[in-house]
Amino acid sequence: MDPRKNPYTPGAGTPPPELAGRDALIERASIALDRIRAGLFAKSLVLVGLRGVGKTVLLNQIRLAAESRGIVSVRLEAPEDRSLPALLAPALRGTLLKLDRMEAAGAGAKRALRALAGFISIMKVKFGDVEVGLDMEPERGVADTGDLETDLADLLEIVGEAAQERKTAFVLFVDELQYIHEDQLAALITALHRCAQRQLPVTLVGAGLPQLVGQTGRAKSYAERLFEFPEVGRLEADAARQALAVPAERLHVQYEDAALDSILEDTQGYPYFLQEWGKHAWAVADQSPIMATDAHMATSNALAELDASFFRVRFDRLTPAEKRYLRAMAELGPGPHRSGDVADTLGKSVTSVGPTRAGLIAKGMIYSPAHGDTAFTVPLFDGFMKRTMPTIPG
Repeated sequence: MDPRKNPYTPGAGTPPPELAGRDALIERASIALDRIRAGLFAKSLVLVGLRGVGKTVLLNQIRLAAESRGIVSVRLEAPEDRSLPALLAPALRGTLLKLDRMEAAGAGAKRALRALAGFISIMKVKFGDVEVGLDMEPERGVADTGDLETDLADLLEIVGEAAQERKTAFVLFVDELQYIHEDQLAALITALHRCAQRQLPVTLVGAGLPQLVGQTGRAKSYAERLFEFPEVGRLEADAARQALAVPAERLHVQYEDAALDSILEDTQGYPYFLQEWGKHAWAVADQSPIMATDAHMATSNALAELDASFFRVRFDRLTPAEKRYLRAMAELGPGPHRSGDVADTLGKSVTSVGPTRAGLIAKGMIYSPAHGDTAFTVPLFDGFMKRTMPTIPG
């Protein structure tokens, strides 16, 4: 069929043509943000889930909906090698300047800008990767002690006062939240806690891998009282069918039931893979309806493309020891697996492979769903490891 009309969008955070099965979660976030803006308590939301479940898409959807209702937001993506101040400073600068230029803006936005100027100045000394500047006289004695936990709390408190003055809310949207260093995550939690105590309209909507639940708990013991952790998982069968069938139907193309069944089984209902399989099914089909034979060919083509890109870029970041560990996990199946079983498969002790396991968790390749368990963060990665490494290296 015509490749120019192919409706599927298998990209990193690219909105799917049909966002199926997520309405309840979007509404839950909308209610929380409207409560915050009204001065009522609501927990910050942190979406957790494996790679490819659509966390980034949801984060962006929630943000767009919030901004359409006049809520002020900052959007960050945390890489592995940047400090929180380096991420936060330029985003806050742009947002506060915009807030200051709003019609009938009060003194709150200007004070927040002065506090940010002091924060940037002192954090440039403490964190070498803070590059943005602000040509403004700092607010002396505010957010300039050099202690991140104290200064970030001061800064968000003043930002919250500015948002309150404008009768709006200020929301931090942070993707890949698991990459923020634990001490800096603790500072962010402290700042949000102080704003909650003062009922200021400041909150966080974050997204990250499942280990985030444990990370926030380690960072601050009271984190569970500040955060909700909605799990974003694979789509239920009806929603997965909708995600595949509806975009095609809009272009007057149907799926044979057997084709849908085949794709749902091979993708396990993961949203990113549904888009990838849909793209390839469309490409190989000659006409409507898309048949089971088309779906089987789509599986072959989709796996080849995933092996060369989506899976490969993660594999290439690994050390030889990390590759062996993941290959041993794959030998045991999709998982989760007991860490002792993985060590036994490698012929080693749990203690000796502990550093390798910790490195894989830090890289976001695996996580621990329960004490002593280990699981892949990337669905279908066990199959890729077997295709790439037919045997476990000695």
